[in-house]
Amino acid sequence: MSQVITDAMVRVEDVHKSYGTGAAAVHALRGVSFEIPRGELVALKGRSGSGKTTLLNIVGGLDTPDRGRVHVDGSDLAGLDENGLLALRRDHVGFVFQSFGLIPILTAAENVGVPLRLRRADPREREERVALLLSLVGLADHAAQRPGELSGGQQQRVAIARALANSPSLLIADEPTGQLDAETGHAVMELLRAVVRSEHVTALVATHDATLLDLADRVLELSDGEIVEH
Repeated sequence: MSQVITDAMVRVEDVHKSYGTGAAAVHALRGVSFEIPRGELVALKGRSGSGKTTLLNIVGGLDTPDRGRVHVDGSDLAGLDENGLLALRRDHVGFVFQSFGLIPILTAAENVGVPLRLRRADPREREERVALLLSLVGLADHAAQRPGELSGGQQQRVAIARALANSPSLLIADEPTGQLDAETGHAVMELLRAVVRSEHVTALVATHDATLLDLADRVLELSDGEIVEH
């Protein structure tokens, strides 16, 4: 188990997760333990099938482990009911996915504002937050454009802004550069690093792109469902 870090944003303790039963069972995670301090950008690397997405889903409260415990921002996820997990995902965790996941008929600004509408934020507060975030990701001049009018890199920037809308404590990104060319992917990773600093967010980013790992504060490697010590 990794060294104890005080005031950790994420604490994962001996987490196991399997799919299926008997000889056909797939052991996605096998006793994973680590901690992430607040304000750190951590890259999670590993080949396809190593368990990265499963681990991100468990840390983000989208899935539950078979064994072990996960603490996020001071909350023990095992002690939360479905409403508690929904509140965690709404108020404390922001998600960025490889597929962008934007709503095609909405503008960039409207996409970023969706989480704030769901929270019924004051309209003026919502507009100010959306404008700030679009400026942060370099898209202030593209607020009125729809996803189909934006490049892949621009769409991912909108997705990052949307993930930050509710001022989460933890940002989880699953292969956020997977659909982008190398140069655009590097720019998106640099943006994530800048966001961690400016928004005081902790980030856990899964990637298999070795050229992006040097932008992280720390790298965790998953191999066959286990953390590899370096």
